[in-house]
Amino acid sequence: MDEIKKKVDQDWKENVEKEKAAPKEKSEFVPPVPDFKFFITTLAMQASIALGHMPNPSTDKVEEDLAQAKFLIDTLGMLKEKTDNNLSKEEAELLENILYELRVAYLEKGKAK
Repeated sequence: MDEIKKKVDQDWKENVEKEKAAPKEKSEFVPPVPDFKFFITTLAMQASIALGHMPNPSTDKVEEDLAQAKFLIDTLGMLKEKTDNNLSKEEAELLENILYELRVAYLEKGKAK
């Protein structure tokens, strides 16, 4: 009986050690510094995926979701309105170019259907 208890205790200790080590592995990810350009390009990337321009990273398949694309494009448009005169020249130009490209792509997808 003592041998069984020791085995269980040893297994439990090993599992605890593994759990302690696991968060350290997860914490190695260092997120990028928050940046407006990074934020809007992330939204633009999601819109491009929804337009079917590139594979969805979750499924590795090209999937088209025009409702999602429209939502993301409209969100970028809202950000443009809300941040008007509060962006650097570079940020404003990037947002303007992203919106133009995504809106044209969205309209072309609509015409194709």
